[in-house]
Amino acid sequence: MAMGVSAASADSVTIASWGGSYQEAQSKALFQPASAKTGIEVKEETYGGMSDVRLQVQTGAVTLDIVASGSGSASRAGAEGLLEELDYNLIDVSTFYPTLKMKYCVGGDVFSTVYAWNTATYGENGPQSWADFWDVEKFPGKRAYRGKVSGALEPALMADGVAPEDVYKVLSSEEGIERALDKIRELKPHIDVFWSSGAQHAQLMKDGEVDMTTGWNGRFDNAKKDGAKVAYSFNQALLDYDCFAIPKGAPNKDTAMKFLAEISKAEYQANLPKYITYGPTNKAAYDYPTIDQEVAKTLPSHPDNAKLQLPVDIEWYAKWETIAAEMYQEMLTE
Repeated sequence: MAMGVSAASADSVTIASWGGSYQEAQSKALFQPASAKTGIEVKEETYGGMSDVRLQVQTGAVTLDIVASGSGSASRAGAEGLLEELDYNLIDVSTFYPTLKMKYCVGGDVFSTVYAWNTATYGENGPQSWADFWDVEKFPGKRAYRGKVSGALEPALMADGVAPEDVYKVLSSEEGIERALDKIRELKPHIDVFWSSGAQHAQLMKDGEVDMTTGWNGRFDNAKKDGAKVAYSFNQALLDYDCFAIPKGAPNKDTAMKFLAEISKAEYQANLPKYITYGPTNKAAYDYPTIDQEVAKTLPSHPDNAKLQLPVDIEWYAKWETIAAEMYQEMLTE
């Protein structure tokens, strides 16, 4: 009898992601089809990010087998010893964009942090740069901004006149971080909400609570489908990726590794844009017959859109995120 129980549990994985339209898209495009094909049962949860993983690993009570993560968070968590090293003999990344994987995390989708605006307020002529986002005379109205440091400092420096290619050089000192924070302080009186999740910033635009916000392109596209009056631009956006990681000591580590190998295949990744406009990390997905070519042109990783953007520097996050996050939280509570 015990044999049967362990065999059943070995063929299941518990996956945590961030909920909302994003997790729904992952579930429909990746988790459910891969589960049907492999027979691996998937239990889905939502979670608060790597702080939840840290707590589980530190207390030795790990319940999660796979977690969705931002690239910067995964880089730090891997360096901290919170994640299992991935087996790239098993997970085939030969057709991935080369920067969209790392030792502890395999790319799941490409997204952009953009500035979005309410078309009821500005029509189609919203901000076209971060300097515009900061320009409260040209674009009066309520703003929302990220409540975490990830993706919050780079726009501030570009608004302050730093060329995109120099942003991470400037941020590689406490003085540079302080310069970005000073620029955010300047805008702070016009920031009504510091948002904490994609579901929240999408809702703010749906409800018309703010006139412009930073956020993730796919969330805005889904909000627009739901009737939100929202538009955005890829110009000066931050090109980033989400990835899948296995927490250290995951109860079903081997099954999780097999499942990651499955959902990294082009056939699943080509499905993702049907549900949310994030780009595949597996380049072969762009040639897959199920991907809509018109939709492909709207994705962040499409070459025409990618060239307008600043790729997020994962190594900067690995080195500086902890100190930058502390400084950012201090600025928020001033």
